Amino acid sequence: MRSLEFGWFLPTNGDTTSFIQPTQVEQSVDMFERVTLAAERAGFEYMLIPVQTMCWEAWIASAMMVARSKSIKMLVAARPGYINPVLLAKMISTFDRLSGGRICINLIAGASDEEAAAEGIKFRKEERYDVMDEEVTILKELWTAKGAIDFNGTYYRLKKALIRPPILQQPYPDFYLGGGSRRAWELSAKHADVHLFWGDTPERIGAQISEIRKLAAQRERRNEIGFGMRLQIICREREKDAWDAARSLVDGASEAHKEMVRNMFNVSVANTRMKELSKIEDGMLGPNLWAGITKVRAGAGIAVVGNPEQCAATLQQFIDVGCHSFCLSGYLHDAEAERFGRMVRPLLLEHNNQKMEAQA
Repeated sequence: MRSLEFGWFLPTNGDTTSFIQPTQVEQSVDMFERVTLAAERAGFEYMLIPVQTMCWEAWIASAMMVARSKSIKMLVAARPGYINPVLLAKMISTFDRLSGGRICINLIAGASDEEAAAEGIKFRKEERYDVMDEEVTILKELWTAKGAIDFNGTYYRLKKALIRPPILQQPYPDFYLGGGSRRAWELSAKHADVHLFWGDTPERIGAQISEIRKLAAQRERRNEIGFGMRLQIICREREKDAWDAARSLVDGASEAHKEMVRNMFNVSVANTRMKELSKIEDGMLGPNLWAGITKVRAGAGIAVVGNPEQCAATLQQFIDVGCHSFCLSGYLHDAEAERFGRMVRPLLLEHNNQKMEAQA
């Protein structure tokens, strides 16, 4: 059993307690720092920086926040076709050195062909996975080579490529990859240290873990692949208060807004699954696992809702089927990070540390 790790989300598109007013708290360096430091104090190991079009630029935001914090890592996206892989390798190694090893890499193929085209990326979804494969291969070769490298691929050809400074984390920073398609699973099996699932039933996640482990077993890997969950969390001292907060996020959302969400990111298997779950009448995947946010928010909208014991018990179900990493978010993000760190994280650590001691 791998040690638990927890990540939090930096809302660079603004923060809110109601999706009727999606930017109640405007983007600013003060807001970003407040959320980052709240997550660091709460014991989160890493901070996910989003890259969707409505969000502020991730590399600049993460560099600012790593300089204003002490221990939390930045999980920053490497997106195929956006940055030349030699430059990207140099950016990451420089970040790694200057931060003292506080960076990990989020591999994102992108959920929308339209968004990619709007940003000058000519590759469609399936081809973006092929480009990603080449780029990550180049990154790893540049970081582990003793000298200059040559590379002859479909998308990139390098001759005597060399970067400075050398990477600090050995052999290189951890890679995270999320995705519901078979192609995403294959890329995780080849390249990722952690495959991140979006919310679903623990039974379905357990079955998918088994499939990805089979794919990973066919590869020569430096380590065993790990698994994690990307989830929302809404925790209060009393269950009723948690549900009141959860429903206030979505109450009053217009049909026009819901229709916009339904029509977003239709080439994404993971988003398609979110839309399927949004059709469950009461939104309940389990006693404290709720799909209500998926009606008003594109992307990973499944939420854990309840009092501390209920939230911990729900997350434990995912641990029991093979997950060790949890990338979480909640509203407002600084306040919810504090609540999770104070009320839920200690319960999970105590329970799972006892399990590990019993197995030792």
